[in-house]
Amino acid sequence: MVLRWECPTVPMEVLLLRNLDVKVSTQQVFKLVFICNLFFLNLLLKAYRKLAKEYHPDKNPNAGDKFKEISFAYEVLSNPEKRELYDRYGEQGLREGSGGGGGMDDIFSHIFGGGLFSFMGNQSRSRNGRRRGEDMMHPLKVSLEDLYNGKTTKLQLSKNVLCSACSGQGGKSGAVQKCSACRGRGVRIMIRQLAPGMVQQMQSVCSDCNGEGEVINEKDRCKKCEGKKVIKEVKILEVHVDKGMKHGQRITFTGEADQAPGVEPGDIVLLLQEKEHEVFQRDGNDLHMTYKIGLVEALCGFQFTFKHLDGRQIVVKYPPGKVIEPGCVRVVRGEGMPQYRNPFEKGDLYIKFDVQFPENNWINPDKLSELEDLLPSRPEVPNIIGDTEEVELQEFDSTRGSGGGQRREAYNDSSDEESSSHHGPGVQCAHQ
Repeated sequence: MVLRWECPTVPMEVLLLRNLDVKVSTQQVFKLVFICNLFFLNLLLKAYRKLAKEYHPDKNPNAGDKFKEISFAYEVLSNPEKRELYDRYGEQGLREGSGGGGGMDDIFSHIFGGGLFSFMGNQSRSRNGRRRGEDMMHPLKVSLEDLYNGKTTKLQLSKNVLCSACSGQGGKSGAVQKCSACRGRGVRIMIRQLAPGMVQQMQSVCSDCNGEGEVINEKDRCKKCEGKKVIKEVKILEVHVDKGMKHGQRITFTGEADQAPGVEPGDIVLLLQEKEHEVFQRDGNDLHMTYKIGLVEALCGFQFTFKHLDGRQIVVKYPPGKVIEPGCVRVVRGEGMPQYRNPFEKGDLYIKFDVQFPENNWINPDKLSELEDLLPSRPEVPNIIGDTEEVELQEFDSTRGSGGGQRREAYNDSSDEESSSHHGPGVQCAHQ
């Protein structure tokens, strides 16, 4: 196991001075990653020596209690036998010679007030001090209509609950015994020497008790849960999707996750996942859509109808004389998404217009002059002085690329080849 700093710029003394009348917050202590080895212990002992000098009664007569705490921790960590005894049985076991519990966390709790491993984040604890179980995350797919109108649905899931027959004990009273293989710790510790003065401590889940730290004789096990202490139960949750909720938003059911003995259940968290809509795209509280119109509608005005997310038929009118340019955007105020927890306030609806032009030769050539008379006049053709050359516009296929580019590529290839062939023999001839 190795203790690794996530923020090496924070001095080791910051940890040691916690709860010793020095203003150090939990955030300043930061997270430590629990993997502990001898390197960290050596650094810790150096810090203890430094603090012992600082709080020695000869220099600081009012720091007697602090000096005792520092001396006690130093004595334990500097003695391999005491350190191993403390690691197995805690402070009580150290004072009595055996027995007791509490583990290595107690010695740091003795100095830090709260424990070293409480900063790790592996086992979160609730406000009442109990270990808290993990949260259960479930995706919940919802349509844009659901987020616009709100929705109530039922979700069925399976979770672990404490066995009602044995009250989560796994067997009859007194049947639960501490695992002798791991001495109730749930893990086995193995120490391997890497080099002289350097050891590595590793831990693995105890195979005899499956990490529980307890064993139950087969004859004494609960018939309902078979000694597992928990059973599977189907839970039906009523989920309320409020108007205006967004993709990625969470709906939390506090304390509804898996149950376990001595553990406060975590939460069931539903993660909303918005499905793609055929017509609308959402951007915050605004909606976007694209609508196709013809050239006549773009020039002479139009009216069209679409179905909104709540089923209403919305009629959109645009007066004659106002021109719609291809790709332009117009807005309808107040027809966007409702605001979350304020559904009477809504965003806006943005409509992008895709103007469809007629196909080639759609009109009789004799009618073109009449059409031109109706349209705005052409710009005057400038007088051109000098030689001129007429060219013809052709259809362009973007998938094939430009011919000039192909010619340049061919030119580059041939020039490179020519340059390479000329350069090679030329050098050879020069050497010859």
